[in-house]
Amino acid sequence: MPENDIRQATRIETGEIADYEITPDSLDTAQISEFKVINQRYAEYNGYYLDIPEYQSANNAFATWTTGEGWTADSRTTAILEGIDGWGEDTFSSVLWGLIVTKKVQGDAFAEIIRNDEGTLINLIPAGNLNIITNKKGRIIRYEDQNQMPIKTFAPNKILHLCNNRLANQCHGTAITRSMKWVIDTIQEAMKDYRRALHRSIPVILYVDESDKDRLANLKAEYKTSMEKGDVVILTVKKGEAEFQQMQPPPIDAFERWIRYQEDRYYRALGIAKVILGGTAENTEASAKVAVIVNEPVFQRERKETEADLWNQLAIKIKIGKPKSLMDNMQSEEAKNPNQVGFQPNDTEVKA
Repeated sequence: MPENDIRQATRIETGEIADYEITPDSLDTAQISEFKVINQRYAEYNGYYLDIPEYQSANNAFATWTTGEGWTADSRTTAILEGIDGWGEDTFSSVLWGLIVTKKVQGDAFAEIIRNDEGTLINLIPAGNLNIITNKKGRIIRYEDQNQMPIKTFAPNKILHLCNNRLANQCHGTAITRSMKWVIDTIQEAMKDYRRALHRSIPVILYVDESDKDRLANLKAEYKTSMEKGDVVILTVKKGEAEFQQMQPPPIDAFERWIRYQEDRYYRALGIAKVILGGTAENTEASAKVAVIVNEPVFQRERKETEADLWNQLAIKIKIGKPKSLMDNMQSEEAKNPNQVGFQPNDTEVKA
């Protein structure tokens, strides 16, 4: 077996561990007569959404909690919006839901505005990765679709554009996928490693006498493929014949704590409560309700911004419905239980 002897080390790392530093990043801002914004990460971010089930479900849930209660409008507007069918199998509600998902994943979401000869809105067709072109003052002057040849251009009033969390004077929205990437990768790598350790092939350690150089070289050649796959790890020992030892996987409780910690960061970064996706195992009923309540302003902000975008860009005024707040339910339950305090306003009032 190996000895804990520093003299037997084959390599010694020197130097200090570098402090973590954020990579500086300049905003995409207009500085010339025409400034073009191209989302180079569009395919990569699509991959995260399509391949990571938790990420897809979380973004879908965000859009559902924003628009899932439907919308209301006056009779004329309702008649117009009920006629929208997108690519042929859409509804106005499904187009709106898809745009919100896309703007969170990609930072920007687009739909082509189709009007009749009288200027009345007759359709909204979701678009893909459009380039945004601004003038030197940062105002959008057109959009371009490079997936069509020749390149198809659109005037600003021909595209419905939903923009996510635009920062300062940058010429595009901010994709949450960028800030989520490290956490997503961490969770996926941990699950992949643990799945391999438990199911695919638990690595075995082969101890070899370090003084037998020929034997060591032959074994490395013999197990080259297995070593590349990570199935076999060869370590040298001071004396003795080569022998195998099974490597033990890490304790399941340590793995679960690591995953749970990363998942907590995951949903906090997304700005939604994990409980709305069914993650209630670690919550009491009261804590689950509080988690939903504190996230209500996030969805309300999204509804208000979407209503304003539709009015500013389409001259369409709607009211997006919202789920009934759980605050009333919590206050009602508290009133029934005189021993529970802390939520009603009168709990903080000074009595004479």
